[in-house]
Amino acid sequence: MYSSVGHGGASGYLAVMSILSMNPEIMRSSALVLNLIVSGTAFYGFRKAGYFSSIIFIPLAATSVPFAFLGAGFPADTDIYKILLGIILLFASFKISGVFDKVELNFKVEFNLLKALITGALLGFVSGMIGIGGGIILSPLLLLFRWSEIKETAAISALFIFVNSASGLLRLSIDGLNISFEMTYMTAAVFTGGLIGSQWGSKFANKKALRILLSLVLFFASMKLIFI
Repeated sequence: MYSSVGHGGASGYLAVMSILSMNPEIMRSSALVLNLIVSGTAFYGFRKAGYFSSIIFIPLAATSVPFAFLGAGFPADTDIYKILLGIILLFASFKISGVFDKVELNFKVEFNLLKALITGALLGFVSGMIGIGGGIILSPLLLLFRWSEIKETAAISALFIFVNSASGLLRLSIDGLNISFEMTYMTAAVFTGGLIGSQWGSKFANKKALRILLSLVLFFASMKLIFI
């Protein structure tokens, strides 16, 4: 489900590991590893289908990667922040689904370089701090800014998640990575699911279906952040 809209699924992994009462440090590093696998698979699928825009991606990544590295060095105790982020994602899910209005989100407006650099820095720091790739926040922003349509958004978000996850994982590795033993089985499962989802999303799903699926992904992510 996550890879079909260009996401890595970190919020879902963190929720499951939280329910299993896993150590927070193991949770962050394990979620980032799984993120790398799924987002990399998703990017390959959407890039191969011709939906990637380097013009939008490069300035976002230029600031997000170093800030993800910095953010990963901060403590993982961010309960209040996660609730606020959950509320923002809840609003975004309703906005994209069309609950608030009938505004079409597919047409584009002029790309703003300065806004992209600032957005990348903020998302990078946040993603590194709480152990996600940042795509769960970037996707609705790209659509609401009207910089890209839904499949371009998926491709950009997938690579954005990949590079930020790699940056955050690199920072965590300085202090020593803590990876769960169950990762052996989880990596095989998420790779298979990611491959299937990315192929469906990039080749077969229409824009309306992806918008609905993305709004559902954001809704579930917001519920996990707020209540788990």
